[in-house]
Amino acid sequence: MRSYAIGDIHGHLDLLLRAHDLIAEDRRQTGDMDAPVIHLGDYVDRGPDCRGVVDHLLRGNEAGQNWVTLKGNHDRMFTRFLNDPNEPEEGLRPDLAWLHPRLGGAATLASYGVKNAMDRPLAPVHAEAVEAVPQSHRDFLTSRPTWLQRGDVVYVHAGIRPGIPMPQQKETDLVWIRASFLEDRRDHGFLIVHGHTALDVPTHYGNR
Repeated sequence: MRSYAIGDIHGHLDLLLRAHDLIAEDRRQTGDMDAPVIHLGDYVDRGPDCRGVVDHLLRGNEAGQNWVTLKGNHDRMFTRFLNDPNEPEEGLRPDLAWLHPRLGGAATLASYGVKNAMDRPLAPVHAEAVEAVPQSHRDFLTSRPTWLQRGDVVYVHAGIRPGIPMPQQKETDLVWIRASFLEDRRDHGFLIVHGHTALDVPTHYGNR
């Protein structure tokens, strides 16, 4: 079965649109117009148009595009900040927070009109963010599924906890896991297609 997977976009709407254009051209060439496009999460943070990415994916889903939009750890951190900026994020180092420069939360808020988020007190930044982010965007990101199985392939943002059946996997592992998944060479019973860990080119490791 043909499927298309797009990894971490991180606020780059121009690159997302380019990827969709390439997929549309491949569909025309193959004649397979029914293959789904599976977005692997991390739609926000770091890039210049996080709001535009979320809006594009939301509108495409509402329009009936054959898209799947999975949840990434950055999407979860964004919605968790909106709910409670002081709630710890399981999976994130305790010395970091979503607005830390390494994570790029300030870029997300800037795309919604909340400026200089890293340089101001947390309370007014949070209040402005709650006011600025449409409820439809919050609902969309919060409700994203964490994995999809299609044939003998499982799609997920970060990876899986090896040896655990998919229905019993924890969301935190699916959106955050690294070493214990990346270094595991066993056959999981299906091929894992994932994002989260940056590489220059798609790479096949036999089990992922």
